[in-house]
Amino acid sequence: MSVFSRRLAACNPGRASWRGRTWLFVPYDQLTDQLGPLAQLAPSKVGIVLVECEAKAARRPYHKQKLALLLANLRHFALEQATRGVAVMYLYDPIGYANALTTAVAEVGAVTMMEAAERELRHELAPIIAAGTCRVVPHEGWLTTQEEFRRFCGDAPWRMDAFYRGARRAREILIERGGPVGGKFSFDAENRKAWRGTPPAPEPPTFAVDEITAEVCELVATRFADHPGDLTPATIPATADDAEASWHWALRHALPCFGPYEDAMSTRSSTLFHTLISPLLNLHRLTPARVIADAVQAPIELASKEGFIRQVLGWREFVHHVHVATDGFRTLAGVASGDDAAGDGGYARYRGRESIPLATELRGAAPAQLGAGNPLPAAYWGEPSGLRCLDHVVADVWRTGRSHHITRLMVLGNIASLLDVSPRQLTDWFWIAYVDAYDWVVEPNVLAMATFATDVMTTKPYVAGSAYIDRMSDFCKGCQFAPKTTCPLPTLYWAYLDRNSAALAGNHRMDLPLAALRKRTPEQRAAAAAMFTTVTATLGRGDPLAAPESRRRG
Repeated sequence: MSVFSRRLAACNPGRASWRGRTWLFVPYDQLTDQLGPLAQLAPSKVGIVLVECEAKAARRPYHKQKLALLLANLRHFALEQATRGVAVMYLYDPIGYANALTTAVAEVGAVTMMEAAERELRHELAPIIAAGTCRVVPHEGWLTTQEEFRRFCGDAPWRMDAFYRGARRAREILIERGGPVGGKFSFDAENRKAWRGTPPAPEPPTFAVDEITAEVCELVATRFADHPGDLTPATIPATADDAEASWHWALRHALPCFGPYEDAMSTRSSTLFHTLISPLLNLHRLTPARVIADAVQAPIELASKEGFIRQVLGWREFVHHVHVATDGFRTLAGVASGDDAAGDGGYARYRGRESIPLATELRGAAPAQLGAGNPLPAAYWGEPSGLRCLDHVVADVWRTGRSHHITRLMVLGNIASLLDVSPRQLTDWFWIAYVDAYDWVVEPNVLAMATFATDVMTTKPYVAGSAYIDRMSDFCKGCQFAPKTTCPLPTLYWAYLDRNSAALAGNHRMDLPLAALRKRTPEQRAAAAAMFTTVTATLGRGDPLAAPESRRRG
């Protein structure tokens, strides 16, 4: 009997008390008693069904840290609720959530749940919901509704700035006398400082590793030994108290300087002033309404306050609504199912193994309006690419399971776009690699924003050469390539524009780059195309790029 099983048995209300309770199914990402029926009912009157599903964990080669974070929180939540007087039915199911709920319903009768955030879980539970044995109520973790999304944004293509303004006004957040505090809704233009070492970046928080978390980490290290990523138990916020400590750390040490440096990147600190709470928000160990309310009251500069709120009330809500409105991009015209049937971002191929295809209904949508379809290079799995920016960020991801939004967009997404990597493969890689990645957030972030595989919610490709990375980071210092002369990224940028000029024509935000492309000589354009061929072939073989000896930085 495991440590967790013994602890749960010791504090769980006995089965004799189960009769007459209202039973709820609590999915893996709704671990809160501050929302929904669990917040409304007395502990002695409610029971919850929690499911630990090996099939879900094994479906993709998820980062070990991600699996440990989720399982440790699930088990601690079970103990916390049992201690509160809630009856807990904790099921281990090798098949799936529908199978587990069928078992639960046979014992306690019909259950109620807040609507699942992940489309993947909604799809799996649809038959038992249709049968009436699982009743669905609205998910109270979301701060806005689909009706409001349509009202604020209108029809597709949807734009986040319109949604954000509408959400701020509707919730009266940072609004005074009918207008935005400070005179404008976004301070994004001011929040673009590079970080050169001051003010000092705070050290991320660590947490005591109790016997429950230790047991989970041992399970993950053993049962999922072939999954990628490091496993660091002391960086896992596993309990309700850990979540509180994480948020207090963020309020005190990160948020005061978040705004000005939110787009900065550095080898000296991979986290800088980012709050690191997105995994806890997505599990609902912290609730979005609570952190926004705290941020509004925090004694910090308006630019930092607004920048944080824009991430939670703006972008987080917006991408969820887009995902729901498009059924995970499946309803877009001409969009096929995933071009990587395994849904593993090419991990099996990288390991020299035969991939195991996902069931058809589990394969993600694969929009690709620019036609990109190259395999993800081995550099994304940790093989050296020769590009210091890419290698540093990838190493951070496999070490911690996280990196902030600009490294995701302007290093990982940008370079993959310049290499014509399959948007679906890159999306699956993000889903696997990041501890905060779930279908509703990762698919819009990567398919729509990072790769411009669809323009349903973004207005232009986020591609660049080396100038942006050089300006906003110290990655270029110490790289074998010089950003203004020998780095391949500027040339790959021109090749990208050339390949996609017809598809991008008419996009007014691309008028200036395309006009500059037309001024380039045929020889320059041919050289860029040759560079693209050479770089994609080299990285495709798993080899690093190398600057010519005579042109390397000193």
